[in-house]
This record gives sequence, structure tokens and C-alpha cells, in this order.
Amino acid sequence: MAANIERVNDDDRFDLIVIGSGPAGEKGAVQAAYFGKKVAIVEKAAEVGGACVHTGTLPSKTLREAALYVTGFQRRNLYGMTLEIDRDASLRQLMGRLHAVTAQQVAQIARNLDRHGVATIAGAAELVGPQELVVRAPGSPATERRLTADAILIATGSSPLRPPGVPFDDTDVEDSDTILDLDRIPLSLAVVGGGVIGCEYACLFAALGTRITIIEGRDSLMGFLDAEMSRGLRSALEREGHQVLLGDAVLGIERIKGGPLHVALKSGKRLEVDKVLYSAGRAGNTAGLGLERAGVKLDAKGRILVNEHFQTSAPRIYAAGDVVGNPALASVSMEQGRVAMCHAFGFPYKTKVSPLTPFGVYTIPEISMVGATEDDLRARGVAYEVGRAAYHDNARGQIIGEPDGAMKLLFAPDTKQLLGVHIIGDRATELVHIGQMVMEHGGSIDVFIDGVFNFPTLSEIYKYAAYDGLGRLAHRAAGAPITKPA
Repeated sequence: MAANIERVNDDDRFDLIVIGSGPAGEKGAVQAAYFGKKVAIVEKAAEVGGACVHTGTLPSKTLREAALYVTGFQRRNLYGMTLEIDRDASLRQLMGRLHAVTAQQVAQIARNLDRHGVATIAGAAELVGPQELVVRAPGSPATERRLTADAILIATGSSPLRPPGVPFDDTDVEDSDTILDLDRIPLSLAVVGGGVIGCEYACLFAALGTRITIIEGRDSLMGFLDAEMSRGLRSALEREGHQVLLGDAVLGIERIKGGPLHVALKSGKRLEVDKVLYSAGRAGNTAGLGLERAGVKLDAKGRILVNEHFQTSAPRIYAAGDVVGNPALASVSMEQGRVAMCHAFGFPYKTKVSPLTPFGVYTIPEISMVGATEDDLRARGVAYEVGRAAYHDNARGQIIGEPDGAMKLLFAPDTKQLLGVHIIGDRATELVHIGQMVMEHGGSIDVFIDGVFNFPTLSEIYKYAAYDGLGRLAHRAAGAPITKPA
């Protein structure tokens, strides 16, 4: 049956139409609406929020926090606890908490859009020109609504890559979306890919008592991290009895009839596991958008090409978030959406995304960083010194019993300007912002020396990392031993 086509009228003309209601789409829409523009968001999913709310950022972090609470994972060594969980009851608790947080986030985003007068239109969008699109909504009969806009923002996000030859038709071979549809807590899990998503889920299931094996083709986990932080995570996992296989690859996955999955590796090893999580990266959601018809160009990897203003090759079409590629962080996507709309309508507000992007990895222990790594500085020929401090030397770190926590500050030897902050341990993703703000204003490690921190707090670790750095600076020329500050 042919779709009913609604003609363009005043209700279908907008200053801005946003495709996708994830972090970039929501914030871009609200930014334009805040300055008085008539805005609509087109969303093909049943609820707003995008992958961030439903399958990506928030679900994995929610499950992590719930798992730590339900199992007492972080308190077991401190208080001599034995990790014994009721797997069925724990699964119900985990999924119940996940659904509660998801519902709260959906309601919050919907309220934000409504408060700013942003119209939400259900359906799949397809561009038919640089300032025109068709929205197809399911139903009986299906409907098509033609919309026009002065500007369009594409914020359709990304989806997990599914390489050919991987048997995703097996219910126990998962990607980072389907892993959330848990039917049980697996006894053992092979995680293929040692990137952020793979490592986060590996740590989550490890906390639930699952035996973990991570298979990574490169020589380190999350190669963008400072090498010490990467090694620290590997050590934490291996100390708990899990395997991290670096420089290896999966040759095949097969189900032994009536039994577990068998994973064959390039090294000759064979694993027998309950489930497999294949975490091989993500690809932008661009299929079916009609980009060629609208004059929007893609790069060789299928990402939408944009300039520094997130403007595509079609001047009135912008793109932001995962669909344009790295860094593919929700925090950065939000800023990209805002910057794009400020440029589109000439708002004198946000002109660029800050180059100082903090990275947060919600593993157990957490890892976070901002600024340069040692490898970065060496590659650029930049002189630097290091200051280190450990959680086990910090009163709050001793109280919470964090065995793996450490901070590393990188700074210029001549000016003491802070160049990089690297943290592994509890609350790393919160602590990193202190260093980030110092770096935003070109500050030196003297800020930490001069500052007064609450005691006992983890934040105080900045002061002692700075003292350590000054000690190294004072002794480097003479080659004298480095002593810890009082």
C-alpha cells in the first residue's frame, strides 16, 4: 500500500531539523532553540536518547556501579569478604537498576526538549536535498512527512561493527549492544578486542565472578593510554585470575554441539567459554540517510566529513557525534552539537570544542587522562618531568583500600607547566577534572603545591604527585636519590 504523503506546510518548516536524539542531537537542538530558533528532532527509535542512553555509555556504567554494589567487589579484600553471589538474583537486580536509570534519562531528555520547545517527530529520516528531508513513520498505513529547514544537523550515532565470519547468529556470541540483553551471568567470557568497550565489559563481568579472557591483537590494552596506566589495568585483571592475551587474534568461533563455545586463536590456543563478546569497533549510522543526494561526502571509513565547525560538504548540513568519528565520546559529542549550531546560526557563544578532552575509562579500576602521554611528548621532542603518587600512600586511599590507584603528572621542567594528567584508581574520572582545569588556564604544578585540599581526600594525591615531581626536578641534574615528601 502506498504511503500517505503530507505536503509541506508551515508546521513542517523549521529553522533546524536534527536527525538523532543522542548527546550531539539533543544538545545541538536545545542550543538552537535556546536562541529562539524553531527546531525539530527526528528520532526513529521508540524513545529519545540514542545509543548513549539505550545501548552504550550509560547502560554499561550503570551495570558497573550496580555490580560493584551488589557484589561488594571493592570491599571484599578490605574486610576479608568472600565473593559469593546469587547469579539469578544479581541478574534481576542489575537489569532492574539498568531499566530504572534508562527510564530516568529518557524522561529527563524529553523534558529538556519540551522545555525548550523542540518538536519531536517519530520516524526514519532521509535527505532529499540539502535543506529538505522525508520522515517515514511506521503504522498502518505508513506515513511520509516532508520537512524543510534552514539547517540540518545529522547526529545519528554509531553501531557495533560485525565482521564477516563471526557467528553472531549464536545467542552466546554478542556485540556491545546485544550483551545488554542478558539471559544469565556467564561463567566465562572471551572478550575479543582490548579497546575501551571491551575492557569496560570485561571488568564489569569480572566483578560478577565471570572468568575473563581478553584477546587483543596489539601489544597493549587501549593503546591511546599512558603505558603505565595500561599495564596497571592488565596487572589488576591478572591478579584476580583473569587472562589478557596480547598480540593474538581469533581465527574462529564454533559451538560444540550441546556444549560451550570454542575459540581458536592464532597462537594455537583454544578457549572453551560460556559467551563471547566481540568488540571490534563501531561504524557511523549513515545508511539510508540519502547523503549523496544531499551532497554530503564521506571519508574512506564511511564517516561524514566535516570541517572545524562540523559543517559538511553541503554548507547547510552539519554533523556531530560518533557519526563523524573519533573521539566518539558523549562529552565531546555534546560540545560538537553546540558548536555546530552556533556556527550555523551565527550565535556568538561557542566557537570551538576545547582541545583538552578528558578521557574516562570505566574499568575496575577506573582510568582517566587529559593532555599528553609520555609517548606523545617524546615523539614531539618535548622536554618533560614526571611526578607520581600512589593511593596506598594517601589516607583516603588507605581507608577505601584501593590497591591499584596511582597518579602521574607530566610537566615542563623549565616552567613547571602541567602537560598531562594520568590516573588509575577509584574516582579517576572525577579527579582528572582538577588537573584539566589547571591545564585549561596554563597553570603549573605549583597550583597543587600552594592549594589546600580537604583531608582525607583522594584529591590530595595531586599535591604529593607535584611534590614528587619537584623532587625529581631538583635531583635530576645531580643524580641524587629521590625521596618522598613529608
